[in-house]
Amino acid sequence: MKKYIYILFICILAAGCRKKGGPGPAPGAAILIAPAKDLPCFTGTVVSQTESSVAFSWNAAGNASAYTLTIKNLLTATESTQETTTPNATVTLLRNTPYSWHVKSKASRNTIVVDSEVWKFYNAGAGITTYAPFPAELLTPTFGQLFDNGTTKVNLTWKGSAVDNNITGYIVYFGPKANPDVFRERTTDSFVNDVTVSSNTTYYWRVVSIDANGNISDSGISNFYVK
Repeated sequence: MKKYIYILFICILAAGCRKKGGPGPAPGAAILIAPAKDLPCFTGTVVSQTESSVAFSWNAAGNASAYTLTIKNLLTATESTQETTTPNATVTLLRNTPYSWHVKSKASRNTIVVDSEVWKFYNAGAGITTYAPFPAELLTPTFGQLFDNGTTKVNLTWKGSAVDNNITGYIVYFGPKANPDVFRERTTDSFVNDVTVSSNTTYYWRVVSIDANGNISDSGISNFYVK
């Protein structure tokens, strides 16, 4: 009798293990389709003088059961998210405004979340024929980065882009004030190397991009600290 009870216990335990199983396969990265990268978006449906409804789409990612669409207003840095189980979504956005967007893929039986590329676009506005550059991406130092005591030089790097690919220069603002002064004017480089810094100081910096039509955009302020 004990033998049969033991066998029954083993069978129940094995069934439980099969039921739990291991994690499922990780999702793949979504391949973005629209709105197109670094271009104006003219396909939105106008809902008011200031807003239009924009359709987002991407290729379905392998093993993905759900997606999170994240859209960022590049002028205000405000982000919005939308959950969906399909590779598309429609969102109402401000017109004549630059945005970035990306998609996170999620699987039902795996905790791994996979990010797509990040794309930028301009949501078109009425009568607009030229668009300001996208706000520059401040790459290094990263926001809030801490540098060791004794650091005397840092390199500032950023990335600029525009729908017309017509950026003619940048103005770099840098210093220990929260509203920094002009540090480098009308440089065509996307870096400033060997910037002198001192210990126990917070530094602030931003970059203004200028295009051939005189349009400008502001990266917004970033900061870092030298111990």
